[in-house]
Amino acid sequence: MSDDIHVFICSGCGIGDAIDVDALGELVQSEYQVKPRIHPALCGEEGVALLAAALAGGGKAVLCACSHREKCDVFTIPDRFVSRVSLREGVAWCQPAGEEDTQMLANDYMRMGMVQAQKYDVPQPFDEEIADGILVVGGGCTGLTAAAEAAAAGREVILVEKADEIGGRLLKNHKQFPTKPPYRELEEPVIIRLIETVRSSDLITVHTGTKITSIDGQPGQFDVKLETPSGEVAFRVGAVVQATGWKPYDATKLEHLGYGLSPDVITNVEFEEMAKNEAILRPSDGKPPREVVFIQCAGSRDQEHLPYCSAVCCRVSLKQALYVREMDPDAKAIILYKDMRAPAQWEEFYKRVQEDEGVFFNKGDVTGVTVNGGLKVLAENTLLGEKIEVPADLVVLATGMVPDAADGEAIRKVGEARAIIAKNDSPVQVEMANQTVEEFGHHEGTEILNLNYRQGPDLPALKYGFPDSHFICFPFETRRTGIYAAGCMRAPSDTLTAEEDAQGAVLKTIQATNLLKEGYSVHPRWGDQSFPDFFLQRCTQCKRCTEECPFGTLNEDARGTPELMPTRCRRCGICLGACPERIVSFKDYSIDIVSSMLKAIDIPDEFDEKPRLLAFFCENDAYPAFDRAAALKTRMSPWIRVIPVRCLGSVNVVWIADALSSGFDGILLIGCKSGDDYQCHYIKGSELMGTRSSNIKEKLTQLALETERVRIEELSIDEFDRLPEIINEFAGEIEEIGMNPFKGF
Repeated sequence: MSDDIHVFICSGCGIGDAIDVDALGELVQSEYQVKPRIHPALCGEEGVALLAAALAGGGKAVLCACSHREKCDVFTIPDRFVSRVSLREGVAWCQPAGEEDTQMLANDYMRMGMVQAQKYDVPQPFDEEIADGILVVGGGCTGLTAAAEAAAAGREVILVEKADEIGGRLLKNHKQFPTKPPYRELEEPVIIRLIETVRSSDLITVHTGTKITSIDGQPGQFDVKLETPSGEVAFRVGAVVQATGWKPYDATKLEHLGYGLSPDVITNVEFEEMAKNEAILRPSDGKPPREVVFIQCAGSRDQEHLPYCSAVCCRVSLKQALYVREMDPDAKAIILYKDMRAPAQWEEFYKRVQEDEGVFFNKGDVTGVTVNGGLKVLAENTLLGEKIEVPADLVVLATGMVPDAADGEAIRKVGEARAIIAKNDSPVQVEMANQTVEEFGHHEGTEILNLNYRQGPDLPALKYGFPDSHFICFPFETRRTGIYAAGCMRAPSDTLTAEEDAQGAVLKTIQATNLLKEGYSVHPRWGDQSFPDFFLQRCTQCKRCTEECPFGTLNEDARGTPELMPTRCRRCGICLGACPERIVSFKDYSIDIVSSMLKAIDIPDEFDEKPRLLAFFCENDAYPAFDRAAALKTRMSPWIRVIPVRCLGSVNVVWIADALSSGFDGILLIGCKSGDDYQCHYIKGSELMGTRSSNIKEKLTQLALETERVRIEELSIDEFDRLPEIINEFAGEIEEIGMNPFKGF
C-alpha cells in the first residue's frame, strides 16, 4: 500500500493551530503503514510540485487540507486520483483548537480518506465516436436563430418544420417591438432576415412539411428518422434544440369575456393578422372600429386558467394600440390592465404610447363583457375605486402563451394529479396520481420528438406543458440530456428573448458534444468520466432504477432488464440509491466505497459518552452550505462525521443500516429543496429520499431503534446559517435519546 497511496497533510490556514498534525501523521503511519508528508502550504508552488512528483510514477494521493470544493484546479492531477480530506472547513474552522474531540474528528476524516483511496478505481470514460451535428426542431424565430448560430459555429444543422414554410408565427406579425435605441418606434419583423440567413447557409438543411418519426440512441449518437414529403430521411446528430414555439391560450374558455358570444370579441393573435392585412375591421359588419378596448391578462395570472404571466402581452397591446391610431387617427384605444409590464428598455416604448392622446389606460379588474345592446366591458377595483362600463366597437383579448408542444387534455390530467400529490391525503390516490404524471407528464398527444425512451416519447413537462428541468441553474437544459429547449416552448418569450434562448441552447449543444468527445459528463458534475455499472446477473427487474432516474438514462429489454445509455447519464447516482439488490456502482462511488468509509470511523464505547452522528450531505447545496458556515467560524457539534453524496436520492438504505449496525447514534440526511420551485440539481433527489423514508423507518423498527435517530432535512445553498442549528439541535436530541445499543457489537 505504501507504494500506491501518498498522504499529504497541510498545516496552513489554521489547520496546524487547531489539530496536532504530527499526531495525525503518526496515526496514518501506524494504521495504514504510509509515511505522510506535512507541508505548511500545499497549494503553493512547492506543495503542488511535491504532489505532482509523488504521483508522476502512478498511485493515488490522500490530500488533507481544504475542502474538496476549494482549489480544484490546483489539486487536480490528470489520470490520478486525489482523495480530499477536509481538515480546514470540516475540522479546524468549525471546532475549538486543541481539544480531544477536534483531534478525533480529524483522525476519522483521515481514515475515511484512506479507505476511499483504497477502494477507488479510476473511471474509464465513454470512448465511442460522437457526432456533433445538431437537429433543430421548429422553424420559427427561435429555431431559425438556433440554426443560424450553430452554422456560424461550424456545425452542420438539420432543421425540421412541420408547416409547409419556415418562419412560424412571426410571418403573421405586422410589426415588432423596438429593439434598438431610443426604443420608441415599431420595427419590421426580424423573421425575413432570419429566413434569408438560413436559406443561404451551406451547413443548414431544411425540411418543411416534415414530421419526426423516431429518435433513437443517446447524446452524441441520436439516430433520427424523418417523414418528409419526398420520403423517409435518416441521419445521426449529436444534440437537439427543440424550438417548437407557442399557441394562444384557448379563448373559448373565456366566455365570460364575450369570446364566442360576439364576433367582435377577438384575440390579440387575430387582431395582429388583421393589422398584417392592413385592414382592422369589425368582423360583424366589416366596418372600422372607432373604440377598441384591449383586455390584459385575459385568462392569464388566473388560477382558473393560466396562473403565470406570459411576459409579452402588455407590450403586444401597446403595439396594437399604435396600429389602431396609425390606421385611423380619430379612433381610440383603451387598455384595461391589472399591471402594465414593460421592463428594461421597453419602458421607453411604454412612455411613447402614453404620449399618444388617443390611447387611454385604466387599471382595474375586468369582470365581464356584455354583448347584448352593444359591447360593454365591465371592470371594478379601478384606480378611483369605482365600477366602470367601457363601450367598445371591438374587444381584443390579450390571451397568454401556451407551449405548442403541450396537449390540453394531458395538461389538465397532470394538473389534477399534481394537486392530489400536493394534498397527500391518501397513499393510494397519491400513487395513482404519480402514475398519471408519469404517463402524461411529457408532451403526450403532440409526439413531436418521438423519443425511444422508456419514460416517454417527448420531454417531461410541468403542469402547463413547459419542459421540466432545473430552471434556476440550468435554464436551457431539459430532463433529456443533449436535448435543449429554447424560446416560447421553454417559457413565454418576446422575440429578443427567443433569439437569446436560441443562442444559449446552441452553446449548450456545442458544449455537450465537445464534452462527450472527451468522455466527460455535462452538468452539474463537470469533469466526471464515470458511468454506472450494472451487475445484471442479480437484477430482479423491479424497475426501480428505470422509473426513478430523472433523465431517462435507462431503457428496458423485453424482460424489463435495464439497458444503460451511458451518455444520457448525469452521474447523480439515483439508480444506485434506488436499487434494493445493490447491483449499481460507479468506479469512484459505490455501495462498497461509502459503506467502507463509514465503517472506518472510530465509534467510542458508550461509556465514553461521545455520541457519533453520521451525515450525508448533498454536494450541490448542503455541503457547500456546510463549507460556508465553517468559513464563518461557526461552531458545530464535534460528534458529526460528514460524507458528501452526489445527490440525496443516491443514498441507499443499506448505508443507513450499516451505520446503525456499526454503532452510530444518529444519521442526518440533508438534500436540496423539493417542490414546485425546487432547487435539486437532479430534479427529484430530495423528493425520492422523502418517499424512501418509510423504508428507513422500517429498518429502524427491525433494529428496535427509535425513528428519531434518522432525520431528513431540505436546505438551499444560501441557508448556511441554518445548517449549524440543524446539526447542533440534532446532536442535542440524540444525547437525550441516548446511545445506540449496538455499540460494541
